[in-house]
This record gives sequence, C-alpha cells and structure tokens, in this order.
Amino acid sequence: MKRATGGVAAILVTSFLWGTTGTAATFAPDAGPLAIGAAALGVGGLLQAVIALPSLARARQALRAHAGLVAIGALAVAIYPLAFYSAMHLGGVAIGTVVSLASAPLASGILERVIERRPLSRWWMLAAFLGVLGSVLLCLSRAGEPAVSATATLAGVGLGLLAGTTYALYSWVVHRLMHHQVGRGASMGAVFGAGGALLMPVLLVTGAPLVASAQSFAVAAYMALVPMFLGYFLFGVGLARVRPSTATTLTLTEPAVAAILAVVVVGERLGIMGWSGMAILAAALAVLAFAPTNVTRPRVVGRRPATPADVPEDALLAGPASRPGAADSRG
Repeated sequence: MKRATGGVAAILVTSFLWGTTGTAATFAPDAGPLAIGAAALGVGGLLQAVIALPSLARARQALRAHAGLVAIGALAVAIYPLAFYSAMHLGGVAIGTVVSLASAPLASGILERVIERRPLSRWWMLAAFLGVLGSVLLCLSRAGEPAVSATATLAGVGLGLLAGTTYALYSWVVHRLMHHQVGRGASMGAVFGAGGALLMPVLLVTGAPLVASAQSFAVAAYMALVPMFLGYFLFGVGLARVRPSTATTLTLTEPAVAAILAVVVVGERLGIMGWSGMAILAAALAVLAFAPTNVTRPRVVGRRPATPADVPEDALLAGPASRPGAADSRG
C-alpha cells in the first residue's frame, strides 16, 4: 500500500510541474510550438540519459534484447511534445489540452487491454470517466480563446489525439521495460534519451527564438529542467509503483493546475463550470486513491508460469501471431 501511495504522490507532483508549462510558455511568445516542444522534452530527455549512464551501462544487454521496444518508446517521446504544443497552437488551449489529456488514459487502458490482455477494472473506468468529464468542463470554461478556422480546429483535435496516444505509448513502454527487469533509471534513460536525441534536429531548425532574449532562454531552461527533467524523473518513480493506466489517469490533474495558474498568474477568469470540473477531477483522484488495484507487482522470474500479462513486446512489433498461445482457441 505504501508503494502505491508513493507512486501516486510522485505522479501528482509531476502533474503539478507539467501544469506550469502553459503559463511558462506565455513568457516566450515569439517561440513556436515545435521549438518549445523540442527544447522542453529534447533537452529534458537527454538529461534523463545523462543521470542514468551508470544504470544504462549495467542494463545494456537487457536493453539490447528489447531494442525494438526502446525504439517504439523513443519515437513516441519525440512525437508527443511536437503534437501536444502544436495542438494547442492550432486548435486553441482548450481543445488541445482536453483532447490530449483526456485521450491519454483511454489509450493507456486500451493498450493494457489489447497488448497485455488485462481486464479494465470498474474502478479505472469510473476514474477515467470522471477525469475526462472534469477535464472537458475545465477546458470548456476556458474556451474564450480567439476563434480559429474549422481546418485549424480539426488539425488541433487530430494532433491532440496523436499526443494522447503517444503519451500513453511511451508510458506503457517504460513500464513494460521495468516488467522485463530493466531498472527504472535505465528504462527512463534509454527511452527519453533516445527520444531527446530525435528532437535535437527539430530544435536546431526551430529554436532560434528561444535564444533571442534572456527571458525566452530562461523559459526554455525552466521547461527543460523542471517540468520535463524533474517531472519525468518523478514520473518514472511513479510508473515503477502503479500501472500505466492509473498513472495517465492521475495526470488528468494537469489541466486543473494549469487553470489555477492561469487565474493567479495570467489573470484569466474561471467560472462555475471550471470549478465544477476541478471538483470532478478531485473525485477521480479519490477513486484512484482508494481503488484496490493500483499497485504494480513486479514479475518474479521463475516463481510462476507466464500469464497473458507477460506478453512480450513482440505483440507490438510482429502482431497477434507472435503472442504466446495465439494459435489456440482461446484467442
């Protein structure tokens, strides 16, 4: 129980840090979404790899054995910030935020159901529903953004779905590497380091506005070091203790944090609908806090037969035919 509580606390702190990125970005108005995303998660990801160098060296054989899984996670890490910040840029903060964050726990639950064949508990379904509803109300309450074209709105929705899916995917990959007995530091360092390296060319092409002034550079440094580096370090701590579907549902607190900061720092107003949304998000957290299945129990090799939850990453790389038991009548 203490293990799960620690994981929940780590992810809630992560959500708070992530919730500051929207407000921070307003202090660098000349930087585009690709530059902000590449700087934040690109630099933050490389720093994850640097602090994990000893762990990466110890786990090099295990990581080589699961290189395909690492590659999938790295690609998802590289795509996520570009899609997320572009979704907010094109579709508006409300649409980009709600689609990205609300779709992530749903995608995570589906991944666990399809790839690992884990049943989705009623607790998770209730928490996910409350989280999505609260996020929708919260973001709709902040929908007083300047009008954008239907094409831009549609593009924002599509990019938001892509962001939510890739967020769920890299969370699942890191969790899966830990399940394969790769340590937390090595799992995070490999996936986020490789993903950060993929973002470096984007930063080189688009990042000039971030170094054009001391203020823009400070914004980029803050986003890379605090929400991304420290935030994802804590996110890895949480993923070692709770299931990815629980982790991504907990991060639905991010729009609540973002809304409070918008009221206090930026001066936006939050009406009854917004405060109702935050109350519903609090209810979602309460459901997760008291749910009996939050703990992720590490696999003990050699102590029990393989189960459907032990399906390897080949299920992603080679399709259903590669899964154990795919040829029998149980499906």
